[in-house]
Amino acid sequence: MRLLLVDDHTLFREGMRLLLQPLVQPLEVEEAGSCEEALARFEAGEAFDLVLMDLALPGASGIQGMAWLKAARPEVKVVALSSSDDRDSVLRALDAGAMGFIPKSSTGLVMLAALQLVLARGIYLPPSVFLPGGVAAPVELRPTGADATGSAGAADRADPGPGTDGPAVAARLGLSPRQAEVLDLLLQGKSAKLIARDLDLGLATVKTHTTAVLRALNVTTRTQAIVAASRLGWRFSR
Repeated sequence: MRLLLVDDHTLFREGMRLLLQPLVQPLEVEEAGSCEEALARFEAGEAFDLVLMDLALPGASGIQGMAWLKAARPEVKVVALSSSDDRDSVLRALDAGAMGFIPKSSTGLVMLAALQLVLARGIYLPPSVFLPGGVAAPVELRPTGADATGSAGAADRADPGPGTDGPAVAARLGLSPRQAEVLDLLLQGKSAKLIARDLDLGLATVKTHTTAVLRALNVTTRTQAIVAASRLGWRFSR
């Protein structure tokens, strides 16, 4: 696996290089000191499986870099690194396409566990996001299929525990297989047009499914959906 670490502090990059060695084998860690340097490597044809990007970079910000990667290299997993975990920073990183947010104040074990979760197609967000008053309230599962009428079983559902995969979460939410596919792609940051293309669906159908899955998660935006899906233990299908 190839990993690109983007941070303007040489000492931090050197420490991270040592910390990351147990993550997976074989592992090749490359470094960039700025967003421009990182993007230049992609434009030169280099391929990376995972990018760790600091938000506070000289020149173009990490947010700008993540937005570029989301548009140009949507297959690359991007995780934000930050010296703080305030809600605005988390939300901006998620909006820009990050699939995880790791505060630099985290311990080495937490950072490794967070990256392992992302590599396992999960979503890592700092615990502060889930505290009262955070960006998303506790999810109340809202069925969208037959149980939507209030039949027995809908009210008895409980939140799945950590490590639950996407299909199990989708089933508990009452989502159809197609709605689960739409949610999976929505969480990856794909637009309605791209989802329609990938699933060979009409744009109006995708929008209908999107409305249903957001309602099931009790949210109104993709960013809120990521927080809710993370809390439920969502795992991407691809």
